[in-house]
Amino acid sequence: MSKAESAPIRLGTRGSALALAQSQRVADSIAARTGQPVELVPITTHGDTSTASLASMGGVGVFVAAVREALLAGDCDVVVHSLKDLPTTPHDGLVIAAMPKRADARDALVSRDAVTLDQLPDGATVGTGSPRRRAQLRRRRPELEIVDLRGNVDTRIGRVLGDKDGVDADLDAVVLAAAGLERIGREDVITEHLGIDGWPTAPGQGALAVETRADTRGPLRSALKSMDHTATRVAVESERAVLRLLEAGCSAPLGAHAFIDGGMLFLSARVYSPETGERVSSAHALYLEDTKTPAEDAAQRVVDELLKQGAAELAPLGGTP
Repeated sequence: MSKAESAPIRLGTRGSALALAQSQRVADSIAARTGQPVELVPITTHGDTSTASLASMGGVGVFVAAVREALLAGDCDVVVHSLKDLPTTPHDGLVIAAMPKRADARDALVSRDAVTLDQLPDGATVGTGSPRRRAQLRRRRPELEIVDLRGNVDTRIGRVLGDKDGVDADLDAVVLAAAGLERIGREDVITEHLGIDGWPTAPGQGALAVETRADTRGPLRSALKSMDHTATRVAVESERAVLRLLEAGCSAPLGAHAFIDGGMLFLSARVYSPETGERVSSAHALYLEDTKTPAEDAAQRVVDELLKQGAAELAPLGGTP
């Protein structure tokens, strides 16, 4: 075995428990396909160290810039992102070489007394750092008190259920991504899964992006190609195209979801008013065989309809995607 073949593949990742857990799954898959060891390289990002709200930091991109810089600098060979954190504009010199099969795209409620969202008493405190979730909560339960929330998944759970260090819980509930809870083995705390039809989630939620330098070749590139899940890629690309075409940054309360069934791509999206939760919605479907660019075509139809309904007046659009 040559030195190059025996050297470990370096996989860059954020250092949170969730990021490490999902990156380890990708590392195991790469190792199985290449026969080479894969080591994780933890990287600290601005989003991990800042205590500011996600919206005030610009949201999209704050968790990925340092990881991408490490990849371009050659400090690692491949990186893993949560797709919902990834800007929609391509990055020079990098490619998303794989999108593994998507996990659960739904949001989940974690409540102190194991009650559902509709069962929470008026005035109950619910934590979230997402403008989309804030708007959805305002629309569905305007009587609740919404609290801005930062921190890793365990910290957020601890704000509701307490933690092993004896920290008192100070929230009645939090809303989190179901996929993240599953990836760290905390499905047990979920009180309620919030259905996609009535509660659309962030474009790309539940999906991962495995990114490499554009000039990456050999066993690693081949392994990533075999990991790519076509249906996930088409669906997620259509959701992200809605985000890009609306020029909607993290401060825009927007939910989108797409799936493929029977040779058709189904895409729906919803834009909310951040103040009132008022919303506009659009949904379209098309046959994959009828177009060479199904994700872009479906997204354009949805965006055109959203704009005709007044999405630009309802929510802050025109930001940096």
